[in-house]
Amino acid sequence: MIRAVAGPMLALIAWEALAHLFASAFVLAAPSAILLYLIDNAGLMARALGVTLTNAAAGFLIGNVAAILLAGIAIAVPRTEAMIRALALVVFCLPLVATGPVLRILFGPGIGPQITLAALAVYYTTLIPLLVGLRAVPSDWLDLVRSYGRGRMTALLRVRAMASFPYLVAGLQIAAPAAFLGAMVGEFTGAERGMGVLTIRAMRDLNIEMTWALATLATAVAVAAYLAIGFAARAILTEEPPVILAAPATRRRSPLVAFTMIALSTILVLALWWGGLDALNLSSFFAKRPDDLIDALFLAPDAAQTRASLGGALAETLVFLFPGYLAGLLAGAGLAMALILLPSLANTALPLAIALRSVPIITTAPLVVLILGRGAIGTVTLIAIMVFFPTFIACLHGLRQAPGRATDVMRSYAASPTAILRHVRIPAMLPAFFAAARINVPASILAVTVVEWLATGNGLGALMALSASLSDYDMLWSAVVLTTLLSVVGYGLIGLIERQTLKVYAPEQLA
Repeated sequence: MIRAVAGPMLALIAWEALAHLFASAFVLAAPSAILLYLIDNAGLMARALGVTLTNAAAGFLIGNVAAILLAGIAIAVPRTEAMIRALALVVFCLPLVATGPVLRILFGPGIGPQITLAALAVYYTTLIPLLVGLRAVPSDWLDLVRSYGRGRMTALLRVRAMASFPYLVAGLQIAAPAAFLGAMVGEFTGAERGMGVLTIRAMRDLNIEMTWALATLATAVAVAAYLAIGFAARAILTEEPPVILAAPATRRRSPLVAFTMIALSTILVLALWWGGLDALNLSSFFAKRPDDLIDALFLAPDAAQTRASLGGALAETLVFLFPGYLAGLLAGAGLAMALILLPSLANTALPLAIALRSVPIITTAPLVVLILGRGAIGTVTLIAIMVFFPTFIACLHGLRQAPGRATDVMRSYAASPTAILRHVRIPAMLPAFFAAARINVPASILAVTVVEWLATGNGLGALMALSASLSDYDMLWSAVVLTTLLSVVGYGLIGLIERQTLKVYAPEQLA
């Protein structure tokens, strides 16, 4: 018990000391000042928290139910998996900076944008780990199901669902803070109540105590949700599921089939985009169709200027995106391995890691930029923070799912913990690591665009915010498409690296 509270207490003491040391900088509020602010404004904070929490919970439920249904369909009908992955990726890659205002126009005043953005923020972070987990099934279990004449649906419900449970838990734990972030972004677009509304007020008034109080409250809620999900999972899952791993009963696709699937997915996305706007009868003034963008980018008199603006913003974004993404991946995987080798660090490192990611980036970005500046260090740090937590949680679950028989054999030969980590645990972790790496591609782009929008004034995030404020919807939609393509290309590159790596270390994961 003493060890469990010692780390957080030391962190609080260091925080209090630093706040008093840099009091003249007006960027860091002390824990004592935050506590006083929360006590003095308990009613205001409770009302705002209630509104945001309700919207986040609704989005969390809707998004995760959608993810579970999509994963079940993809496994039960393997031919649909590529299409489901493609559509889910495209929707997830839509930048919140731009989709928020569009949803506000569609839904009008009310809670529609908040719940929708919360659902969009969580469904993909659950879908990808769940798909990995649904494959993490001992092959003899599937053979047993087939020997009784049962089909894919029985295997899915009776075997794969149980084996995927730890991965589902990891996805839900990552999704909890993401739902809160989505609800707050929705409130940024013109809501009347909620923590996002208060955050705007705090930033506008440069109220440091209020900003840190909102961040602390949001962090406490996210940490509580994370711990509650983990507690519920431990109560349900009384023993570790066996791992690893069986190949799904699907044939490996040829390059021609893969190209055909990509082409069909592209056509389907364009059809849904075009048909959806027409079905909703949205004005072409702000709801741009594909032909509008072709005209703006290639046929209009100012098309060259539009392309130059997009290219310049893209270059500014990429400069910070890659270092932040890689730093977050390395930090997350490195800390997970450190906790496996030194479990005593978990009491201190795990709560801090959860808290670090649980602070919504909406409130983190201005504070980190104030402390570290508007240059490379502040931007890269924020991207790394966004990438770090999903990687850390996924890798920790992956390392703990190493086959017990293999580790027992290594120990019987007096292998060191480092040798067991290198030869058994890291190969077992790789599928979860790459799942996190793929999830983090759009998450890192979300982080960099939010930072550009709120703090630096450069790159695609600032361009989208400026275009929305000037009602330049051709530029806004073009930036949205470019940002989405950037996420899809990054996702595809990670997939290629994953495939080559798993061929060597976990070939059973390749369909």
